Amino acid sequence: MQLSLTEYQTAPAVALTQLQRDQLRRLAPSVAVMPAIGHDSAYDLTPGSFVGVVHLADGLEIVIRPKLRIDRVLFLISYAVGQGRWMDVPAGLAQAGSLVEAILPAFSFRLRRALERGVLQGYRTENEALTTLRGRWRIGDQIRARFGNVPPIEVSYDDFTEDIEHNRLLRAAVHRLLRLPVRDDRARWPLRALDARLAGVRLVDYDPRRVSQVVFDRRSEHYRGAVGLARLILSGVSFDLGAGAVAASAFLIDMNKVFEDFVVIALRDALRVTDRVLVQGASGRPLFLDIAERVSLKPDISLWAGERCQFVGDVKYKRIAPAAYPNADLYQLTAYTIATGLASGMLVYVAGEAGEDTHEVRHLGKRLIVAPLDLDRPPERILEQVAHLAARIAPSIAAA
Repeated sequence: MQLSLTEYQTAPAVALTQLQRDQLRRLAPSVAVMPAIGHDSAYDLTPGSFVGVVHLADGLEIVIRPKLRIDRVLFLISYAVGQGRWMDVPAGLAQAGSLVEAILPAFSFRLRRALERGVLQGYRTENEALTTLRGRWRIGDQIRARFGNVPPIEVSYDDFTEDIEHNRLLRAAVHRLLRLPVRDDRARWPLRALDARLAGVRLVDYDPRRVSQVVFDRRSEHYRGAVGLARLILSGVSFDLGAGAVAASAFLIDMNKVFEDFVVIALRDALRVTDRVLVQGASGRPLFLDIAERVSLKPDISLWAGERCQFVGDVKYKRIAPAAYPNADLYQLTAYTIATGLASGMLVYVAGEAGEDTHEVRHLGKRLIVAPLDLDRPPERILEQVAHLAARIAPSIAAA
């Protein structure tokens, strides 16, 4: 049985068993589960920004659809994982029934492209106790572990192998996707064939909260898109045994993060600056609201020349509008302009959340610019909008 939901839209009076309700709350805490008034064992379900598929007890599949077309989501993901070539997204995925059905062929496509030149190899440092000397003798470890007696000999050496972190991430993502239930098993066939090519790579079970980063160079640059998508898959999948022997699983991706990453990377490309200049989340650039430096701020976008902030902005996939704080996003941006000493800041929304606008802050002389991005347009038109935003930011750089 399948239940279809759309992000931020409430589905009223959905019948759930107690086990299904508890599994849903554990696997997808972004879905608000509220008892439906006037109904027993029925709940009003309101998804947040996480989209994907949740499989619950008794065969209930909950598909959480994005408000955007699937091919637009894949385009954003393409940028979010650092592979800013939207034309690399396979055609025909707009009609996919769910994000999982789109991610499977998209990842197969990227992985196949990455492995066209063969499985990447690299040097990996090994520490072992051997009967013969190989590489560097670790004399200190020899004394501590074996009181200086030989053999065996404590050595370190570099092994040229396929079992490197880039390939481990790829193989782990393949196995995570293979574990997800899908309607048509034929979608798995390309992944099984690609997994066979990675058979010499150790299978690692990554914690979704701590998926490792890797460094790319000229030899590994062609891996960037596949590895980036693999990291997204590994950080977006969670599994839970639920109660007793009843299994449940979820594949969920945070559209807030995808949209933010897209805007940041696309702006860097348009402005032709690096991540050391256009910084995401104030990484490496401590920013505080107060003199005592106890109130830390982390704007989504800040542009720097040395130690001087030239531009500050925030990216919002969904407008924050709780009843108590209907303009929370503007308050947040105001704090950023105060902390940086800048005269203006920019809020980038998905079109529909807010229209183009400028707010002049009383007494402070701050200008808060609201700029929407229309994501219902074709990819090249979306990038044209980003280029327009970059043109508005560029004078900040020139004025420095």
